[in-house]
Amino acid sequence: MKQENLKKLYDNQSSNIVTLKHGIYILNSKYKIGTITLSNKIAVLNLSENSSQKIFIDFKQLNGAYKDDIVLVQVLFNPKGKTKAKVIQILNRNANSILCYVKDKNLFTIKENILIDCEKVDNKNGDVVLFKDSSISTKLGNIIDPKIDEQISLFLYNEYYRLLEQLKVNYAAFNVENRKDLTHLEFVTIDPASAKDHDDAIYFDEKNNELYVAIADVSAYVKEGTPLDKDALIRSFSIYFPHKVLPMLPFELSTDLCSLVPNKPRPAYVFKMKLNTKTMEVASSELFEAMIESKHKYSYEYIDEILQKNDPSNINTKLFKVTQKLKKSRLKNGFDFRNNKIRLVLDDEEKLKNFQLESSSASHSLVEECMLLANKEAAKKLKTIGIFRVHDEPSDQKIKKLIDEVNFLGIRAKLKDDVHSTIVSIQKQAREANLEEEVDELIIQSQQQASYSSIKKSHFGLGFTDYSHFTSPIRRYTDLVLHRILKNGKIPKDIENICEDISIRERKIASLVWDYEDRKYARYLSNHIGQTYMATLVDIDELIAKLNEEVKGARVYLENYSGQKLFAKVKIKIISCNIISKRITGKIISIK
Repeated sequence: MKQENLKKLYDNQSSNIVTLKHGIYILNSKYKIGTITLSNKIAVLNLSENSSQKIFIDFKQLNGAYKDDIVLVQVLFNPKGKTKAKVIQILNRNANSILCYVKDKNLFTIKENILIDCEKVDNKNGDVVLFKDSSISTKLGNIIDPKIDEQISLFLYNEYYRLLEQLKVNYAAFNVENRKDLTHLEFVTIDPASAKDHDDAIYFDEKNNELYVAIADVSAYVKEGTPLDKDALIRSFSIYFPHKVLPMLPFELSTDLCSLVPNKPRPAYVFKMKLNTKTMEVASSELFEAMIESKHKYSYEYIDEILQKNDPSNINTKLFKVTQKLKKSRLKNGFDFRNNKIRLVLDDEEKLKNFQLESSSASHSLVEECMLLANKEAAKKLKTIGIFRVHDEPSDQKIKKLIDEVNFLGIRAKLKDDVHSTIVSIQKQAREANLEEEVDELIIQSQQQASYSSIKKSHFGLGFTDYSHFTSPIRRYTDLVLHRILKNGKIPKDIENICEDISIRERKIASLVWDYEDRKYARYLSNHIGQTYMATLVDIDELIAKLNEEVKGARVYLENYSGQKLFAKVKIKIISCNIISKRITGKIISIK
C-alpha cells in the first residue's frame, strides 16, 4: 500500500481512517485500498499483487468508481462469509477512456450500466461518449442512430483502433521464376456470392486422381517482423460484420494481390495430393510455391445447381463423389453437425431489415472436405512443435449432463464404450425422433472449445490426430504462421505465446460480432413492442427463448415460466427492449 495514498488521506481526512505513528501512515483495519476489476457482473477489489484476498463490491456500492480505479473502501459485515465493501473515495482515476451513455445528465457505462462519478453533463439523453480524465473527451453519436452499433461493439472489445489506424501497405516483392507455373490448370474458387477475398482454389486431376488445393500465398507479400506483419498479428483475424469486413490485411492485399481472383496470375502455396479412392487416404503429397490463375469464380449456389443435375461427365460432380467418400471415412472418428447460420441483412441505414438462413449444402461439403484434407496434410508435415488447431474431448461431467438433457427430451441415451460412440448413438436416436437440430445444439454446447496450440494434439470433433489451419491466411494469422514454418522449417521462439494470444483474440472477436448482432435485434424489436412471435425455449435456467420467424435468432428473456420443457415451442409477446444493454424481454402467452 503506497504511503503517498495514505498521506493524502491523512492530510484531507475528517475522520480517523489513517493514523500516523513513528512517521508511518497506518490505515484503519475497517478500510482497504486497492484497484477495481470487473468480473461476472460484480466488482472485485484487488489489494495488491501479493495478496490473494478478494473483496467483492456490488455495482450499487461503487459510488462512481470503475475498473482500474484505485479506491478507498469501507469493509462491510457479511454473515455469509464473503467480505464485501463499498467505495468511500476514488483516489486515482484510471487513464483509459470509458464508453458511456447519457441519461438525465448522468453518465453510465454501456457495458455494465455503472454510474460514473462526474459532474452533471449537458449532452442529450442517449448520447454515446468517451469519458476520460474526469470529463467527456469525445462524442461518438447517439443511440438512436443504428450506425453507432459498430463503434460500440468495437470499443467494448478493444478493437476500436481498426476505425482509426490505417493499415500499412508496404509489402514485399517476390520472384515469380522460383515458383512452379500452374497457370494452365483449371483452378476454380467456390465462395459465397458476396465474397470479396478468395483464400483458396481447387483443381481435380481425375486422370491421375490428384487433388490440388491452392492457398493464397500471403507470406510472399507479408514478411515476418515487418510493420505490415506486426499489424496483422495485432488483428489476428478479419472481422466480418453483416454489412462490411474489417480486414486483417490491407484491402490492396486481401481483395486484390493476395486474393485468388479469376483470370489473374497469383502466387499460391499449393498442396498436390494423390488420393487412394479405395482407402480414402492420401497416398502421397507435395507442397510447393506456385503461380496459378483461377479460371472461374463460382458461388455455392451455382455449384449446388450443377451437382443437382448429377451429370457424370462434369468435373464438379466427379470431385463431389470423391469428397463424399472422404467425408464418410472422416465420420468414422469425427462428427457431422447440422450447421445452419443466420446472416443478418441490413439496409443503407444499417437497420436490420431481413435475415438469410444459410444451411450447409453439397457445395459447402465439397469445399470443406478439400480444405480439411489440406489442413490435415499440413499438420502431418510438422513434428511435435508448431502451430496446431486442437480440440479436447468433452469431460465426463459434460457427457453425463448431455445424457440427462437428451433423456429429458425423450431420447434413451446411455454411456457407450467411448465418447464418440455415445454421441453418434445420441445423434442417431435424435434423427429418428425428429429432434436432430435441437440435440445437435446440446451436443455442441457439451464440447470443449477448440483452440490453437504449439504442441501437437488431436482434434476430437473432426476425429483427426493431426490438424492445423492452413487454408485461410488472408483472414487468419495462424495460417500465415504455419505457411512460414512449412517453408523455412523454423519455429518462432514465442510460438506458445502466439497460440495463446490468438486463441484469446478469436474468442473476443466472436463475442464482438455477437454483441453487434444482438444490438441489431434489440434495435429492431424496440419498434415492435407488444407484437407476438413464435419462439423456442432454449435455456430454462436463465429463461431464454429464440424467435423462430421474421427476426429469427433473436434471444428473448422471459418474464414468466410454468415448467415448459427445453425446446418447447411457445408464443411470446415482446414487452420491452433496451438497445444499450441489448436485453429483449418477453412474456409467454401460449404454448404450441
